[in-house]
Amino acid sequence: MMNVAVIGTGYVGLVTGVVLSEIGHTVTCIDIDENKVKSLKSGKSPIYEPGLDDLMMRNIGKNRLSFTMSHKEAFKEAEIVFIAVGTPQSESGAPDLSYIKQAAKDIALNIIRDTIVVVKSTVPVGTNDLIKTIIEKHLIVNACVDIVSNPEFLREGFAIHDTFHADRIVIGAESEVIGDKIEQLYKPLKLPIIRTNRRSAEMIKYAANAFLAVKISYINEIANLCEKVGVSVLDVADGMGMDHRIGRAFLNPGLGYGGSCFPKDTEAIAYLGRENGNPMTIIESAIKVNFRQQQLFLQKVLDYFNDDVIGKAIGILGLAFKPNTDDLREAPSIYLIEELKKRGALVKAYDPVVKHLPCCVDSVNEVIETSEVILLVTEWNEFKEIVKEISNEMVVFDGRYMLKK
Repeated sequence: MMNVAVIGTGYVGLVTGVVLSEIGHTVTCIDIDENKVKSLKSGKSPIYEPGLDDLMMRNIGKNRLSFTMSHKEAFKEAEIVFIAVGTPQSESGAPDLSYIKQAAKDIALNIIRDTIVVVKSTVPVGTNDLIKTIIEKHLIVNACVDIVSNPEFLREGFAIHDTFHADRIVIGAESEVIGDKIEQLYKPLKLPIIRTNRRSAEMIKYAANAFLAVKISYINEIANLCEKVGVSVLDVADGMGMDHRIGRAFLNPGLGYGGSCFPKDTEAIAYLGRENGNPMTIIESAIKVNFRQQQLFLQKVLDYFNDDVIGKAIGILGLAFKPNTDDLREAPSIYLIEELKKRGALVKAYDPVVKHLPCCVDSVNEVIETSEVILLVTEWNEFKEIVKEISNEMVVFDGRYMLKK
């Protein structure tokens, strides 16, 4: 078993650290937020992810998982350091690498031995090379540092399951020996491993996410056409999905994709294409289609009220961008709430996990009983039974094809 440090306790970093401790490694996670670290030490996760709290508590109890604000403390025994910090989208569409660069400097100033740095963060092609340059420039001890690209492919809401049942683990290393070391780290998971160089690993992540985003936008284009010609898009999606070359996953029509990955990663690869004189036309179209879905949905609501929603009570079921998470990043609900309120509507919303928005109420019934129309925005399981009981007289705008009526 190995000693591991993880920089960043966001979604990727925390899940990575917890799972590595669960398979027997000794893991120390680092975060600069004092309150967050206190909460983590008590076994309370700052993110909603089914099963995560239980794994945290078990491994804290077994002294395999700990949390600190001190890089020096975390690196004291670490053979491997994971970078799992955010790479938010900048105004240009390019990822903001400031957190990555700071993590590289922190590593250089605090490690005391030869170290393997594993980059989990989603980064543009060539970033791992940049990280190596920054570390070597700021090193204060005589140590050898190797960089490995190891992108994550977790679905929010299913991250624990996905980690233990992944389709593949991608290890991008320039040295076969170093790649072997990281493969050994993951060996207890008994999962398929693909070995590449660093740049290929970086691109695999972007290419995979962009493809899935394109697939979602494609079925939404088909859905819009189906509506015009009187066809059930669900039948079409089922028929397409039975072709093993296509598959049914990500052929779910509706309000489009959101969250922390697809919007950011599609913009990033589109930016990379523009910067290298190779426009990513299909991906850029998928981005436009995705936003248009929200606009089309809003327009259906406005049309119902003849473009006058002033004082109209509109209820929203579901706020998170998808079920089983509390993530509101790029969630369609935010766009809809802002646009409806801007036009004078009275909006009430219910979500099983998200509770902190001003429009939130305590129950589904309060939304249903006090609203003139209902917007189904997130396909939480608990809504599936509830919507079946909604009166035929109730006007429902189904953004996730949950109703079979």
